[in-house]
Amino acid sequence: MSDMNTPLAKVRGLGSAKTGTHHWWMQRVSAVANIPLVIWFVVSMLGHVQSDFATLFSWMQVPFVAVLMILLIANMSYHMNLGLQIAIEDYVHGRARIVSMLVLDFATVVLAVLGIFSVLKISVGG
Repeated sequence: MSDMNTPLAKVRGLGSAKTGTHHWWMQRVSAVANIPLVIWFVVSMLGHVQSDFATLFSWMQVPFVAVLMILLIANMSYHMNLGLQIAIEDYVHGRARIVSMLVLDFATVVLAVLGIFSVLKISVGG
């Protein structure tokens, strides 16, 4: 009986935050949304296997292509963040978890912004 904590003290900070279901659903929804986007991307890239840089550059300037590319980048970044967040929560403990979560969120936003900016730079400013 060396543990003198009350049951409430034992679970404080470890209990349900009531966000697990939402997180699970968002991961599934983003995965389903990725299916047509990835199929579109793969088919498009296979169609441009023999294309030169100028052809790909002009293809990226088509507004429909730019919108789909931005959706792909944003959704893949969000889905990646959700998946890596689960891995960090399961395998990283202590203060390293908090630091890892902050680094993950920051890196995900930076990568998404860089990707979206690149698409916009090509499509608008190309």
